[in-house]
Amino acid sequence: MPAVTSIKLDDALKGRVQQLAQTRRRTSHWIMREAIAQYVEREEKRESFRQDTLKAWDEFQATGLHATADEVEKWLASWGSDNELPAPECHK
Repeated sequence: MPAVTSIKLDDALKGRVQQLAQTRRRTSHWIMREAIAQYVEREEKRESFRQDTLKAWDEFQATGLHATADEVEKWLASWGSDNELPAPECHK
């Protein structure tokens, strides 16, 4: 059985949720659950990206290996062309 949680909304936001629920032919409860689920998913992805970035920074600090923005942009610009380039090699 799901846990019950209370959320206090100001009257203006509550009215907006109710209006949207009516327009979408959903319940206010459904709208709020969907909004929270989408927010949590987005923030989890953002945190994962942040962790990957910190890990890459630590690796760069330890090794000095990198590819320049110009190298990466040239590689990306070639995607889907007849002359698609391999990923740039990391270097110091």
